[in-house]
Amino acid sequence: MKQSHGIQFQRIAVIDDEPVACREIKRALEKDHCRVEIFHDGESALETLSADPCDLVLCDLRLPGMDGLQVLKKIKREHSRTEVIIITAYSTVETAIEAIRAGAFHYVTKPVKIAELRSLVSRSLEKVRLVKEKEALKKALFSKTRHQDLIGHSHAIREVRKLVHKVADLNCNVLIQGESGTGKEIIALSLHYQILRREKPFVSFNCGGFTQELIANELFGHERGAFTGAVDTKMGLLEAADKGTIFLDEIGEMPASMQVKLLRFVQERTVLRVGGIKPIPVDVRLIAASNQDLKALVREKKFREDLYFRLNVVLISLPPLRTRREDIPVLINHFLDQYRALFGKHITGLDAEAMEILLRYPFPGNVRELENIIERTVALTDGPGIHAKDLPTDLQQLSISALDNGLLPSLEEKEKEYIRQVLVHTNYRKGLAAEILKVPRTTLWRKMKRFGLT
Repeated sequence: MKQSHGIQFQRIAVIDDEPVACREIKRALEKDHCRVEIFHDGESALETLSADPCDLVLCDLRLPGMDGLQVLKKIKREHSRTEVIIITAYSTVETAIEAIRAGAFHYVTKPVKIAELRSLVSRSLEKVRLVKEKEALKKALFSKTRHQDLIGHSHAIREVRKLVHKVADLNCNVLIQGESGTGKEIIALSLHYQILRREKPFVSFNCGGFTQELIANELFGHERGAFTGAVDTKMGLLEAADKGTIFLDEIGEMPASMQVKLLRFVQERTVLRVGGIKPIPVDVRLIAASNQDLKALVREKKFREDLYFRLNVVLISLPPLRTRREDIPVLINHFLDQYRALFGKHITGLDAEAMEILLRYPFPGNVRELENIIERTVALTDGPGIHAKDLPTDLQQLSISALDNGLLPSLEEKEKEYIRQVLVHTNYRKGLAAEILKVPRTTLWRKMKRFGLT
């Protein structure tokens, strides 16, 4: 898209076999900062537009050779985002309905009234602009989300990030274990979007709560007529993920009969659709995840041992949030940035009491629960800061119950928490942190090792 003096020019193709009409339309639309190209037949226009589609096509219904409706249908089939306005001297209702059903934005009748045409063109180009903006926003959001990494400075999270980076480019199966809400799908996305398969599909399927028949149909697809209601052939998710990544969440919930079928796929890398007889080769990276201990399920005969070893080429274990409390302030700041931007709020942060409550809370729902708390709090808070009274009611009780039950932190716990806060504030720049704490750098290093803050 060319630009001149800050004006964005949108491309329009005019297809009409009347040169005088074309020149009049071109002259009028160029005044509205549009780039207009003229074609006198459908075939030449389609040949040019197939390689370089434009924003809008004005197409006469009657053309030599291919008619306007045929041109319209071919354009919408190949370039669905290009809008088309039909020009016709035969203003029958049937023609208008047929054109609009085929995807036309609207139609105008000859002789063309320039004011009417300019209004229609303006509306259609506004639609094109909005669609482009929406797609650009979705692409930017998707790009930001898909490259999102686990957030935190704790030793446990740094080790997980190292392991992800180490195995990302290896074409091996990965098993991710961790409680619900710890970020298993983020790890799977991070593995997918490193280098190896980033431009290919990432397909996710949750194995929990589905019958064997539904899982088989979703993962492997079916042939036409395989069962009652199978009126068409359906591609399964494993095929859809070809050359990319298949992420099987809650793999421990998969029925035993489906574990056998999945094991065969893992070994042979071929898919046999339900009702099919011809194996289909598929190249995917398999990432499985579970919030259960699969090794324990194997011992209890609830999960196949051979499938477990096939999936567990590399094991990534995600720690619960309660074991890495030093990451809570970092996560809070991340979610604050996210939701104050989303809700248009000017919230500066949490006060000391609110932060203390969240640091003490066990987070049974892990990072997902913390995110939900911050989202709710930002949505409902009116002031510039978040106080204890702004947190959910059950969390506010922690402030009272801690004193009532004598659960005051020890001096060592307070020292650890203060050092952690300074490290977070300085982005773990140890020299600056030691200066703020007024201790030698060697003393700070020893305390970090002692408290597990390295």
